[in-house]
Amino acid sequence: MEISAAGRLEVRITAADVGKRVSVRRLGEPGTPGGRFTDTVGVLTSWDNGVLVITRKSGESVRIAESSLVAGKVVPARRPTTTPQGGAPRHVTTAPARRRGPAATYDELARVAARAWPPVESERLGEWELRAAGGFTRRANSVLPLGDPGLPLDEALAAVRRWYGERGLPAYVQTATGAEGTQELLCAELERRGWVREVSAELWTGALAPVADRAEGSGVVLSRTADEAWLARYRRKGVSEVALEVLGGGPSVWFASVPGEGGVPAAIGRCVVDGRWASFAAVEVDPALRRRGLATTVLAALARRALDEGASAAWLQVETDNAAARALYGALGFSAHHAYHHYRAPGSGPGAAPGAAAVSGNSGSGRS
Repeated sequence: MEISAAGRLEVRITAADVGKRVSVRRLGEPGTPGGRFTDTVGVLTSWDNGVLVITRKSGESVRIAESSLVAGKVVPARRPTTTPQGGAPRHVTTAPARRRGPAATYDELARVAARAWPPVESERLGEWELRAAGGFTRRANSVLPLGDPGLPLDEALAAVRRWYGERGLPAYVQTATGAEGTQELLCAELERRGWVREVSAELWTGALAPVADRAEGSGVVLSRTADEAWLARYRRKGVSEVALEVLGGGPSVWFASVPGEGGVPAAIGRCVVDGRWASFAAVEVDPALRRRGLATTVLAALARRALDEGASAAWLQVETDNAAARALYGALGFSAHHAYHHYRAPGSGPGAAPGAAAVSGNSGSGRS
C-alpha cells in the first residue's frame, strides 16, 4: 500500500487508471473475519458512480465502494527493455524469478494454443478470429479476440452472433485474465452486455526437459494418427469426422498410447509441437489403473519426442478445482500463466460441448 511521509495510507488511484493493474485496501464489511481491512489486487475495469470494479487474476470481479477505500496504488506490472536492434522499447512481466516459467507473453501463448487446437473453419473480423468446428469444443467454436475487431464493440459482437447463428452454433468469445496483455476490460464489457461466463480454467507453462527426464522406455507407443484403440480410451465417444480433423490438426501432432487389456490403451495422450512449444492434452487413464504413474509416463514420452523436434517449453490447460492435476503438474515444474474463460452470448443456447484438452484420472483436466 502507498504510505505518505507522515505514515498515513493514501489512495493514489483515480478513474483515469481504469485498465491498469492496481492494489487497493478497503474497510472490511461489518463482521468480516480476518481483520478490519480487505486487500484486493487485479485490473481496475471500471470506476463509475462511486463504485470500483476490480477483476482478479481468476476472472472474478469485485465491486468496491469508493467510500470504503483507505489505500490504493497502481502495480508496476512491466519493466521496459530495449530490443537488440535498438528499436522501440518492449515490455516483459516481472514475476518473481522463483515462480516464473518459460518466458512468454499472453499473445504468444494464445496463438500457439489456437494452432494446437485448430478449427475447421475460420474468418477474420479485424484482428479477431472467428472459429467454428461443428460445435466440437468451445475453443474451436469461439472468437479469439487478439486485438481490435475494426468495429465498435457492439457492432463487432452483433457480427459475431450473426456469424455463429448462420452455422447453427451458440456465440462464444474466449478471453483471458491474470497476465500482461490479457483481456480484463473485455471481460467486464461482455458481462455488462449480459454475456455469460460458462467455463474458466488455467493455462500452465513449464520447462520441457524435466518432464522428458521421467521417460524410462516403458513401452509407450507414439503415432501420428488417433487410431481406433486410442479413440476407445478418449472420453469423447462417437468422435465425428470434424472432431478427428480438430484432433489431427496442428503443426506437428503426436498421439501416445500405453497398451492395455482388450485392445483398449491403459492411458493415452496428445502432444502438438510448435517451434519451442509443446502442448499436452487429452491425457486419460483407465480409472482402474490410476495413481500408478501412467499419466506421467505418457507425458514423459511425448516430452521426449518434442525435445527431439527442438521444443524446450511446454504448456497445458487445467481446471482450477482439479487438485490432483494441479499437484501433478506442480511436481513436474509447471505453474499457472493465466486464466481463460468462455463467454456465451445472452439468449444463445449452450450447444458446444465443454472440454477440449481433457486430462483425466490422476493427471488432471483442462476445459476448452
